[in-house]
Amino acid sequence: MHTVVERELELRLILSPERGIPVPARLGYTTDDPYAVHITFHIDTQHPVHWTFARELLVEGVFRPCGQGDVRVWPTKSEGRGVVLIGLSSPDGDALLEAPAAQVSAWLERTLRVVPPGAEGEQLGLDDELDQLLAQ
Repeated sequence: MHTVVERELELRLILSPERGIPVPARLGYTTDDPYAVHITFHIDTQHPVHWTFARELLVEGVFRPCGQGDVRVWPTKSEGRGVVLIGLSSPDGDALLEAPAAQVSAWLERTLRVVPPGAEGEQLGLDDELDQLLAQ
């Protein structure tokens, strides 16, 4: 049985320092993919946009700048409140999204209660699979 931890929230797509637009999104975590977080952006197209990256990257990014390449995450303040910025790069373009730090942190805490850091490998059942292979 797999556990799913989800949270709907509104992110802000940063278009310029003075301008951003709201983007409804869903954060997702599932114990059958314990190392990853999934973000689904509901934009004005027929199909939502999905991104998957390391849960550890998001956990660290709540506290300090981290990541390189396609996904970068860092904390900052916006209008006096804590936010987490998520920079995404792909061949189709780049996006900078602002997420409320308190909501992201609360959701991450729920995922960490379900699968504590360092226990992700236990969720994959690799030891059981290896035992079965060796028994044959």
